[in-house]
Amino acid sequence: MEWYIIVLLIVVGILSGFINTIAGSGSLLTLPVLYFLGLEPNIANGTLRIGILTQSLTAVTTYKQQQIFEWKDSYKLIISAVAGSIFGAIFAVNLSSEIMELVIAGLFIFMIFLLIFKPEKWITDKEISTNKRNSFLQIAAFFLIGLYGGFIQVGVGFFLLAGLVLGAGYELVRANALKSLIVLAYTPFALTVFIVNNQVDYPKAFILAIGNIFGAWLAAKLSIKKGAKFIRYFLILVITISAIKIIISAIDNL
Repeated sequence: MEWYIIVLLIVVGILSGFINTIAGSGSLLTLPVLYFLGLEPNIANGTLRIGILTQSLTAVTTYKQQQIFEWKDSYKLIISAVAGSIFGAIFAVNLSSEIMELVIAGLFIFMIFLLIFKPEKWITDKEISTNKRNSFLQIAAFFLIGLYGGFIQVGVGFFLLAGLVLGAGYELVRANALKSLIVLAYTPFALTVFIVNNQVDYPKAFILAIGNIFGAWLAAKLSIKKGAKFIRYFLILVITISAIKIIISAIDNL
């Protein structure tokens, strides 16, 4: 592998690890690069999962060292997302994602309005009581989010944050930590499906993962230091860019 490809993968890994940890949709950077390097869509989708696993482990470790969350937090939601991710990954190895792109873009746009017009829901330091969490609807919602995450990683962080903040009532910094924990929980299961179906390019995956680790560590440190308002503004920026990119891509593929 040429040196400039290694450098490219590490740089993209840093950027995507940073974006994924604070917001989501960093895979919008990694997928096109992997396509450019000659990987087929399904193999690219499987290859980036190793980096997702390492960046999630890095972020979770960093957040836990700062005591941002407890392991017992919303374990039912985590289990539900893991179950959904397995089915999503099974679909992903045989299906393309073009049909879903406009729907995803529409959800992104909806989330932009939630972030702009309901800011108090995203930046509050108060959380709802734990007995209002883990309802049937929340568990079902996280199963669907896991289903999507297993199918295609792009943007799952946005949906997890929305579920944790607006649905489960966590404040944004803690929700960001739990988002990384949920992704860490379901990624090994989804990754296994891709490995069994020979849809992982290991050399590129591990080089990309090196960058993901550093990007995730930097993002976790920064989100803890800057707090909920910084995360919210970063979310607005990334979701807007992601929605525009997905709309353009979906129109081109129609």
